[in-house]
Amino acid sequence: METEHRLSRIYAVKTTNRAERSVADNIEKAVREVDNDIRVMSVIVPDELKGYVLVETYEPLARVQELMERVPSARTVLAGATTLEEVGHYLVPKPAVSGIDEGTIVELINGPFKGEKAVVKRVDASKEEITVELYESVLPIPITVRGDHVRVIDRGEDDQ
Repeated sequence: METEHRLSRIYAVKTTNRAERSVADNIEKAVREVDNDIRVMSVIVPDELKGYVLVETYEPLARVQELMERVPSARTVLAGATTLEEVGHYLVPKPAVSGIDEGTIVELINGPFKGEKAVVKRVDASKEEITVELYESVLPIPITVRGDHVRVIDRGEDDQ
């Protein structure tokens, strides 16, 4: 009952490379162990935060560190808890077309034109689609692709 009146803490746990999902699964397994009395409310694996998982708990730092000793690929718990307000932006997915503007040079990473370079002609943020024209095409034909099917190569001349 007493814990319901305290604010939860969020700790960042450093993981080995590309092991964020398995660390989250292993934290869940460690919490479920019979001899464990350390409680975790949630584990968050933000796509933008490579090499870290966020653990929400009422426990102090030392107890979270104790739990992480049981979790494979969990390296260390960063000292100092954070709040939901500070990490909330990681919980809102970014649109696939963010950072892509007209004139941006992209490489198609999916579909029949995979590997081709193109220049962005139009961005439709509401549909998360972009219209591109292939560089090496004899006839400039506009092709509409999903924003997550391209990789930005060069943001255009305005950056220089």
